[in-house]
Amino acid sequence: MDQVFGRRWSVWMADSLLEKFPFLNKKWSYDYGVVCKGLEMTYDLTGEIRYLDYIRSVMDYFLADGSIKYYDAQSCNLDNLNNGKTLVFLYDQTGDEKYAGAAKLLAKQFDIHPRTSQGGFWHKKIYPYQMWLDGLYMGQPFYAQMIKDFGIRDDFDDVLLQFDLIEEHLRDDVSGLLYHGWDEKREMYWADKNTGRSANFWSRSIGWYACALVDTLDYVTDEAGRSRLIGYVQKLAEALARFQSDKTGVWYQVVDQEDRFGNYAEASGSSMFTYFLLKAIRLGYIRDDYFAFAKKAFYSLVREFIEVDCQGLLNIHGTVYGAGLGGDTVRDGSYDYYVSEPRQTNHLHGIGAFMMAAVEMERVVK
Repeated sequence: MDQVFGRRWSVWMADSLLEKFPFLNKKWSYDYGVVCKGLEMTYDLTGEIRYLDYIRSVMDYFLADGSIKYYDAQSCNLDNLNNGKTLVFLYDQTGDEKYAGAAKLLAKQFDIHPRTSQGGFWHKKIYPYQMWLDGLYMGQPFYAQMIKDFGIRDDFDDVLLQFDLIEEHLRDDVSGLLYHGWDEKREMYWADKNTGRSANFWSRSIGWYACALVDTLDYVTDEAGRSRLIGYVQKLAEALARFQSDKTGVWYQVVDQEDRFGNYAEASGSSMFTYFLLKAIRLGYIRDDYFAFAKKAFYSLVREFIEVDCQGLLNIHGTVYGAGLGGDTVRDGSYDYYVSEPRQTNHLHGIGAFMMAAVEMERVVK
């Protein structure tokens, strides 16, 4: 175990990323924002300019003439907002107004984005009246950041509302976990006709939500709102500690059914949970005794998912490629659906989330 905690895994993974993926310029995609968040944190920890240069190269490809290449505001897709956090980071680092302008352009989507009857953002226009856990990560930390840094709203009420609605409609009172999605109209084939909820607890969707909570708290200044969010953090931390595997030390694709046939340990959700716990401990949102769970989890991430290749670079295995709800009859939110989704080596979700977890661990264990 000492060999695990004596290494700079964040730097090793960041340098492996730069070597394996010298270019990420294909589409305006939220997973770039996940990787850039990991690199941003590694840059903050080390000051190594190569990480900042890489982040700039990723975002600069899309920015020209005051527009964002491949971004369509009218699609009203929360996924498209995740990279906004990277744009604000680059503005803070460089002072270049093109990054601020692009961030403000993205933030205008909040004005036109469709909502449920209670004011919750639809995950996408093509998924009417649906809220997904994923969307909280894609939109709310950026929304809160734009309010704090650029004053696009007078308060954080709209940000807080999104979390309140997720807690109201997706939190399971027995397990403390959260279901993946909710359909206000109860019309989707995956939605329970009484609650509107999907049927299972998907690890990465809960991971998105966990990260959204602790990252949004970086910007919310309203004390009553902060207290509410911290309460949500504490409930989720308790649930995650309960469902951490005794056998592997990580979490499974369907979080509450570790021993069911076909289920498997999953890298991205496990990394997100580790990041969430470590950051929440560092900032005093949860008790210090949760560090035992987080330390075990980080050690287990390395043991279960990380491989050093023949070039001395890191590979991360075991990241589910993706999972959603609707669109066709396969994405029905069933257990069989989630465990049938393919896993990938060096998926950007896994790389970014692992770097985030590693930086938080390295801030504690020097």
